[in-house]
Amino acid sequence: MQQLDVNGRTYRLPTRPSVVVCVDGCEPDYIAQAVAFGHMPWMKSVLARGAAVIADCVVPTFTNPNNLSIVTGVPPSVHGICGNYLYDAANDVEVMMNDPKWLRAPTLLAALADAGCSVAVVTAKDKLRLLLGHGLRGICFSSEKSDQCTLAEHGIEGVNALVGLPVPEVYSAALSEFVFAAGVQLMQSRRPDVMYLSTTDYVQHKRAPGTEEANDFYRMMDGYLARLDALGCVIAVTADHGMNAKTQLDASPDVIYLQDLLDGWLGKARARVILPITDPYVVHHGALGSYATVYLPADADPVALAARLGAVRGIESVLSREVAAERFELPADRIGDLVVTSIRSVVLGTARARHDLTGLDVPLRSHGGVTEQRVPLVMNRPIADLDLTRRWRNFDAFDWVLNRAN
Repeated sequence: MQQLDVNGRTYRLPTRPSVVVCVDGCEPDYIAQAVAFGHMPWMKSVLARGAAVIADCVVPTFTNPNNLSIVTGVPPSVHGICGNYLYDAANDVEVMMNDPKWLRAPTLLAALADAGCSVAVVTAKDKLRLLLGHGLRGICFSSEKSDQCTLAEHGIEGVNALVGLPVPEVYSAALSEFVFAAGVQLMQSRRPDVMYLSTTDYVQHKRAPGTEEANDFYRMMDGYLARLDALGCVIAVTADHGMNAKTQLDASPDVIYLQDLLDGWLGKARARVILPITDPYVVHHGALGSYATVYLPADADPVALAARLGAVRGIESVLSREVAAERFELPADRIGDLVVTSIRSVVLGTARARHDLTGLDVPLRSHGGVTEQRVPLVMNRPIADLDLTRRWRNFDAFDWVLNRAN
């Protein structure tokens, strides 16, 4: 059987259509609630006949680092994408990590295409498209800009006619439904050897597991997955991160404004707080997550400041650059002098004045910390002697569909 090596891991070339689905923000309880109350009959059958574990995603539990871990098969310490947003210290500028120049490792998707496989990628938000499609000779487009696809840039044109749906609103469940609908249509019409589908977490930011809107979303997803299964696909479903409520008793966001604290302790703007959750789509989370990095002035005492920050109620951990890089498998040159995580119900901000929370029309739900690390990893094929004692990762998904599916 043919195989290839990518980033230190060996994969077999697919003999059946192989699909990996990243369900953005899929706290495992979303699936549990939907299955328990009859909203996901396909998933219920898969849990009985296939393979399923609770896996760990990478920290920070944000979209870009985890999607790139899934498609490279390795943690951020190898592929380099450590957030949605970072401080480029060399050029003294804060930037989005959407440009492929930040990637330090090839994707499995590109390697499979180079090995002769037909590959298709559909992502909800266009911010991920360039990273996921880097070096890929195949189809790669987003729901968000599905009407702008060209053969030269995206490997396909006429997407909306193919899918039978208009361009969806960015802040909607329809953005993710378009991903699934496109996946089914591509499998029916093009039958790619490998397909990667990545959704958006709009619903998960808005609704808790078991709510009507959440169950509607997972019922929709279940129907499309059943259709892919009926088409003979090997399917692995995982997530980039979980999701938790981040509120006080009055339903207002429970926020620690780190920049305000450090300005008070060190002087105005002497430290720099970076929130890697930041991306172009902040309406549903206000750029508030449970992970932050801090760059300190040269005369600051990082040990003393770590202890002082760690004593603040709601802070879970304050780690040095070196310890955080080792514990969370991060590139040490792309994180701050300190890495801060908050407890499950608390988020971290920069300065209060810099966050516009007017778009939060429901109590805040967000992610980023260790408490959002547990995610599902499910496949519609069994794995012989599945080791339930080892630590499985969301970036084992391609290993499952290509190497382990029976």
